[in-house]
Amino acid sequence: MKWFAILLVLVNAALWYFATAPVPDGAPPVSLGEGTLPRVSTLKTVSEPGEAAASEDAAPSTELVELAAPPAPDLYCARIGWFDSEEDARAAGEVLGLDGDLVVEREERELAPLHWVLIPPQPPEQARAEFRAIQRRGIDSYLVTEGENRFAISLGLFESRTSAISVLEEKKRQNLNAILAIFPRNQISYALVFDAGPLQGPEAVRAAESDYQRNFDLVEIGRCEGVATPDKNP
Repeated sequence: MKWFAILLVLVNAALWYFATAPVPDGAPPVSLGEGTLPRVSTLKTVSEPGEAAASEDAAPSTELVELAAPPAPDLYCARIGWFDSEEDARAAGEVLGLDGDLVVEREERELAPLHWVLIPPQPPEQARAEFRAIQRRGIDSYLVTEGENRFAISLGLFESRTSAISVLEEKKRQNLNAILAIFPRNQISYALVFDAGPLQGPEAVRAAESDYQRNFDLVEIGRCEGVATPDKNP
């Protein structure tokens, strides 16, 4: 056992000597294996898939987003009426405090017809003679002298059909050959057209229409495209 321990000490000493001994010039280097160590620049750290996705999601976007400007309010034009003359229309514009040029439109409007009680047309002499006889009886009447009902005898014009029928029955009781006819009628009226300015949305348009409808029978408010405006009229 003693000799075995001495032998082991000598072997370790020999190994230490050869390991620390200098290598002579020209001697080939001791090979530590066939593989080669990779360069540090080629090394990449391997991360877990969840960590890679998290890093991508966490990276803030640097893309600039251009915000669109809010839409400008549309320009609206208004048309109000009716007026008996152009002067009345322009005077209303001044009362309303409308600035700028105004346009006054002339329009022939068809109104609701009247109910006409009359004696049908007759030959001129016969119509004149009957008219004089009716006048002597104190019955309100007049002789029609123009139009398609020339030489008829008018006994009254009424907006209400009920009133017209009542008068017709009365005239028949007076032994007059009266009938009921429709009296068509038109009227020349005037409307005022002006720039109502910018209005934002349908609610603003309805509010403006409601304000004008308190005083005018005709109220039209719409976008100025295709609407007669001061700039589009001579």
